[in-house]
Amino acid sequence: MKTPLDPRYFPLVLDVVDQGVFTVDREGHITSFNRAAETITGYAAKDVIGRECSAVFQTDICKKDCLLRRSIASREHLRQREVRIHTKDGRLIPISISTAPLELPSGGIMGGVEAFKDLSPILALRRKLDDQHQFEDIVSRNPAMHRIFHILPAVSESTSTILVCGASGTGKELVAKAIHNHGPRRRRPFVAVNCAALPETLLESELFGYRKGAFTDAKRDRAGRIAQAEGGTLFLDEVGDLPKPLQVKLLRFLQEKTYEPLGSNLLMKADVRVITATHRDLEAMVAEGTFRKDLYFRLNVLQICLPPLSERPEDIPLLTRHFVQRFQEATGKPIQGVTPEAMAALMGYTFPGNIRELENLIERAFILCTEDEIQIECLPSNVADCAARTPHPSGTSALGLDRLEDEAIRAALARHGGNKSHAAKELGIHRTTLLRKMRRWGLR
Repeated sequence: MKTPLDPRYFPLVLDVVDQGVFTVDREGHITSFNRAAETITGYAAKDVIGRECSAVFQTDICKKDCLLRRSIASREHLRQREVRIHTKDGRLIPISISTAPLELPSGGIMGGVEAFKDLSPILALRRKLDDQHQFEDIVSRNPAMHRIFHILPAVSESTSTILVCGASGTGKELVAKAIHNHGPRRRRPFVAVNCAALPETLLESELFGYRKGAFTDAKRDRAGRIAQAEGGTLFLDEVGDLPKPLQVKLLRFLQEKTYEPLGSNLLMKADVRVITATHRDLEAMVAEGTFRKDLYFRLNVLQICLPPLSERPEDIPLLTRHFVQRFQEATGKPIQGVTPEAMAALMGYTFPGNIRELENLIERAFILCTEDEIQIECLPSNVADCAARTPHPSGTSALGLDRLEDEAIRAALARHGGNKSHAAKELGIHRTTLLRKMRRWGLR
């Protein structure tokens, strides 16, 4: 018969554990605090024992939904939830917590226990990894998108007209803004016009401006979007919707850099770089006679085609995390990610509305979510029903961080030809730390 461990030795055992561990009584007062907890938080055990844990850590869920209190009340074991705590010196750090009730042999509850791990090093690696998959506000792991990332700096430096193709919601305007922001015109205006949003009579005056008296309501001169973009970039979205008469005027402007405002017979010069975008097949429209062939060739100096989100499934977790962070900053809600079930639904959905639809889904979920993670119930039923299509989901919270760490290390080693010293320097960790992590992931 095995001899049970003497309870007097429990503190010694807990001090060996490399995760922070503390216990509380049924009222939430701290009863023990191990050495790793002291290191992570900066608090000494003698300073916190007897105090309420919520007063010490001040996490973003202490008041609304304390996981430790929930474990004690429901006898649940809750694992790997990401929250943020305040350290003694005032820093806000991310931690992954697991909680459980402390049950007596008689079946009663004497309190609860919480184990936590500092996620700061892992999240630093994640940021480095995300930076490798981002160009301006465009984020992607997709190889086709990375080929676009590779040419964008050269495209930005040129003065040529660019045609960005792709379905609605794939991020065509983001690409246009990235080209503008990385080019020599970055300090000048970026002016966008949606050619499909205005009727023909308004679109001409919107683009070229007008002179007083050009039509009944023209009480004064008005500069058009071309004049507003002087020295900068004019982005013409949905250029395939331009009516034939305006196609002629746009062609003349592109060729000669001159135009006539409505009601004027004087030519105006403009120094403007033009980027156009469309979801239509312009080549087919040329064959049908609905789009001018000469304008098509003038626009199509360099074409950038964006794949739909359905062809970029590897980007769904990355984009989801990107939008969660954005709406977290905008709303102040302490939502850290999505549950594995919700991610399974997103991964199984086809996204006919592409990235814009995903952004709208996350915004909707932020309105409805009352937890620290977006639940599958926060998604529309047509999306939630897709969860069954993805058998092995992975959320965007602490559950997926280990895999991100592994991926970041593999990518750094690959970039440096296996040189561990250089890889460690890029990752911002010590070489011995890298070796330890490599052993953990079985990397040779």
